[in-house]
Amino acid sequence: MKGLEFRPKLFTMMKTYTKADLMTDLMAGVIVGIVALPLAIAFGIASGVSPEKGIITAIVAGFIISFLGGSKVQIGGPTGAFIVIIYGIIQQYGIEGLMVATMMAGILLILLGVFKLGTIIKFIPYPIIIGFTSGIAVTIFTTQIADIFGLDFQGEKVPGDFIGKWILYFHHFDTVNWWNVIVSVISVFIIAITPKFSKKIPGSLVAIILVTVGVYYLKMYGGITCIDTIGDRFSIKSQLPEAAVPALDWEAIKNLFPVAITIAVLGAIESLLSAAVADGVIGDRHDSNTELIAQGIANFVSPIFGGIPATGAIARTMTNINNGGKSPVAGIVHAVVLLLILLFLMPLAQYIPMACLAGVLVIVSYNMSGWRVFKGLLKNPKSDVVVLLITFFLTVIFDLTVAIEVGLVIACVLFMKRVMETTKISVITDEIDPNNESDLEVHEEHLVIPQGVEVYEINGPYFFGIATKFEEIMSRLGDRPKIRIIRMRKVPFIDSTGIHNLTTLCEMSQKENIHIILSGVNEKVHQVLEKSGFYELLGKENICSNINEALDVATKEIAEINAK
Repeated sequence: MKGLEFRPKLFTMMKTYTKADLMTDLMAGVIVGIVALPLAIAFGIASGVSPEKGIITAIVAGFIISFLGGSKVQIGGPTGAFIVIIYGIIQQYGIEGLMVATMMAGILLILLGVFKLGTIIKFIPYPIIIGFTSGIAVTIFTTQIADIFGLDFQGEKVPGDFIGKWILYFHHFDTVNWWNVIVSVISVFIIAITPKFSKKIPGSLVAIILVTVGVYYLKMYGGITCIDTIGDRFSIKSQLPEAAVPALDWEAIKNLFPVAITIAVLGAIESLLSAAVADGVIGDRHDSNTELIAQGIANFVSPIFGGIPATGAIARTMTNINNGGKSPVAGIVHAVVLLLILLFLMPLAQYIPMACLAGVLVIVSYNMSGWRVFKGLLKNPKSDVVVLLITFFLTVIFDLTVAIEVGLVIACVLFMKRVMETTKISVITDEIDPNNESDLEVHEEHLVIPQGVEVYEINGPYFFGIATKFEEIMSRLGDRPKIRIIRMRKVPFIDSTGIHNLTTLCEMSQKENIHIILSGVNEKVHQVLEKSGFYELLGKENICSNINEALDVATKEIAEINAK
């Protein structure tokens, strides 16, 4: 492995950075900071932590991701994708457990970057990504039902699972607070129509300001006191907490390791997806491995200051680009703006209605659902649809950890099935037409296969899924030739099962006095076979570089056999 390549974009860009770039980055950073504010608060509350923890995450993680990241314009912070995971962890393991899991995920992300596995993340099948992002969207929407309708559970604890939540909702649906419904509907409406008037001002911010002011006046002068605000449920602290490292023990690490993997995988997928989308817009190319290392450091440090998991945020990254962001400086400015808001304006957040934040998250879940893409994928091959639906339903009904694990297993199985279907094994017993051997017309005479010789052509990878297929074809033929030539010119690789299969075939053939000749083995496969000791069993004289040589050897051996 080559040495560690860690090249943050901030440092590589500074050589050509101008004053004009700084001014546009400052403006973009301020706007993105304002856009990030309501989302950070909403994601924090929805995740089961206090509002300021969402902002702290956006400050600490957002700063580190921009300062050390491999993308010019990536904006990091809390995202909707993590809501479900975080809520589940807090319910099961508490805040301490969340801190430990996030820090472990940070270490895993750093390792992914160090070992240059950033590109591998991109190979996760698209139906899996859509399946669990759509599942997360449904789950986020589900978590907001209580605040949308202002339901009163009379002290009952809200279950963590999807079905349990809906059962509780139906049991208490007679407690609907219609003022909450009105606030939520108005919030969604404002967010939806704002882009028609202004592309730069975020609808969520407009909704929060207008609705908060409206609810404040209703409470003060209209006597409407039944609309819950952030201040009714949380005590808000306008300061960065002191750094504190959670107590680590082996038992907690073991229990939280699967969850940490889920956070790391999801964080890696979302951050690299966001960076790739940004690349397409600005015409640049991010460094995947540097980005993963930065994401890892951010997730390791964020919990120390009371933060939650963070990743690249597509919506905020696009806002940054649309407002002229040129470099990571814009992301750093966004973190500074949020810090100033936390220190000086945070007390005002107590007046924000919970129903308004629920409206913000309804829009987030709608945008995240990608229902048009989901609908389009249902027209794809059945295997992709199966992966999509299984991942989706597992995400919704169980949790993301199970969904990712099962989805990846199914995708791997289907991939192997497709590879097996593409690998063909043919049998030739009479003659070979050289004109069919390449795209060029060579006008050579047909190669006659001597009597008593069978030629097997393997076209594709020779791995554990194919090995038995080869055996089946030979047993189906049922005849016993004197010589078997196995053409392997189109075999790109061979695994241990393929080697075992060839070894068994060779041993059985030797017992039956059948000679085995290999033809056209490529360099990579040749090295593997040689290292495994297979050539010692077969004999190097039976390893031929092409079919002409193999037929010559076969002809001589047939003559020797017939002479006996």
